[in-house]
Amino acid sequence: MNKRLMHDEQIYDAIIIGAGAGGASCALWLARLGFAPLLVEAGAQVGGLCLAHPFLDDWNASLPGHTGPEVAENFAISLQRAQVPLLLSQPVTAVEAVDAGFAVTTREGNVLRGRHLVLATGTRARGLPSADAAPALDRARPFPGVLVGPGDHIVAENFQGRRVAVLGGGDNGFENALYAMDHGAEEVHVYARTVRAQHQFVRRLPSSRVMRGEYQVDPHTRTINGRSYDLIMVFYGWEPCVGFAESLGLARSGRGFVQTDMATAETNCEGVYAIGEVAQRFHPCVVTAMADGVTAAKAIQARIESGR
Repeated sequence: MNKRLMHDEQIYDAIIIGAGAGGASCALWLARLGFAPLLVEAGAQVGGLCLAHPFLDDWNASLPGHTGPEVAENFAISLQRAQVPLLLSQPVTAVEAVDAGFAVTTREGNVLRGRHLVLATGTRARGLPSADAAPALDRARPFPGVLVGPGDHIVAENFQGRRVAVLGGGDNGFENALYAMDHGAEEVHVYARTVRAQHQFVRRLPSSRVMRGEYQVDPHTRTINGRSYDLIMVFYGWEPCVGFAESLGLARSGRGFVQTDMATAETNCEGVYAIGEVAQRFHPCVVTAMADGVTAAKAIQARIESGR
């Protein structure tokens, strides 16, 4: 496929990949600071993981009582008001360092140029190891009766009278176990090698329903340690979506997250920043991702204005 340079060969001050909370915040601040950002998003809408969170979010002090999609809509409005250039449905396939900046290639063969690069591509739910070779195209449903990660696919499920196994001892595992119980599940068991969930969630789940220690999963037969279930829900945490950036040689943590300077969000590759959940912040959420976006925008401002 022939590559073509977008927007009359314009070189942007920064290309931000990912239009979730962090990416939208970074792009907005750069535009308001008087610079020229370009925001590139693989999906058809602004919002990232917010789009798959249909519940009311009362943890966001600035927008209490709004659902994830409503928060995402506000991101889109803010970007429009700031006149941020936005490319939707443009998955990035590769990035590389070039003279005076970076080249970003999208699946459509477009090549975009920027002086700085911001990775805000977030994370995706980790699935069962055996699901890696599954033929299913839907990562959220790799096998019949197996759901991976939180989101609207959980809300769409009918739990009435069903036997449910929940894998994972973190907040998502316990919250969704309680959700299944509240929505009519006949039986719910949480399988956890270690329990890390908040005490408020652990206390609400009878201890007899928490199976601690090692366990064996057969997703084909939907059995855990030989016990049969109608539904298995997998909450094994998250993995970063940065496969397209391998050429940059970014320093990564043991779990694959991008390592950054906490004061600037800059990576070990000069001019490249990583924000939000892709950098595995201590308390990942909309608010911390937005703060990360501001941090990167201000660091880029400082670099540009210092003549670097």
